[in-house]
Amino acid sequence: MSNLDNFLKVPKPLPKALATSQEIRDRGSIFVGAAYRASTPIEARNCIKHHDHVVHVSKRATHEIAAWRCMVLKHGKDGLGGPEDFELQVGCDDDGENWGGGKVLKTMQSEGVIDAVVIVSRWYGGTMLGPARFTHIETCAREACRTFKLVEDVEACVEELKEMDDTLTSLRGQLASLSEPSENTPSSTSKTHDYSSLLDPPDLAKAQRLVNARRNAIKSINALMLAKQKKPETEGSQI
Repeated sequence: MSNLDNFLKVPKPLPKALATSQEIRDRGSIFVGAAYRASTPIEARNCIKHHDHVVHVSKRATHEIAAWRCMVLKHGKDGLGGPEDFELQVGCDDDGENWGGGKVLKTMQSEGVIDAVVIVSRWYGGTMLGPARFTHIETCAREACRTFKLVEDVEACVEELKEMDDTLTSLRGQLASLSEPSENTPSSTSKTHDYSSLLDPPDLAKAQRLVNARRNAIKSINALMLAKQKKPETEGSQI
């Protein structure tokens, strides 16, 4: 590979947790859940390594209990055949906490989380917890799963908002071309909105309110355009 190829090669961004649970402390042990995007089992394992060796580099967890669910293309398929071209690949890793990975996987299944890896980190406190540890693992995994899905829902709203902002800019330009110079019409100037505050922390209710507001704005401008298009027809019929 040439030096130019090395220069142009863009490194992949480091994995970033989309969701983190609250800590659970019990008799010296600490449990915390986290969820990352992962579209393949390989990506899932890379996220686990990153979580273990980078996120927890200063204080390694005793166990990084993980599970993943990834919708991937079947061998020899290209995705053009629809849903039948894909299959769900799942897996888990106890990391020394027997049956822990299965608990995380079961929680992911019940919460309907796909294309993700969920990791529950445990720092052992010196006292064996018995079955209580599984309750803590499931609680942390469930919270991480629900926050992960919440973030995905808000992200979907943000994408819809951006598309509607573009639509509004176009419609306002069309409306301005139909209006007399002296008429008051909504500005057609494109304005870029910053929706980052909707994601930190994720605020689905506010995102949905903004989506509804944009939809109403689009309806209003369409109604104004229709009225202006009909106006010349009405005036012409009176001549």
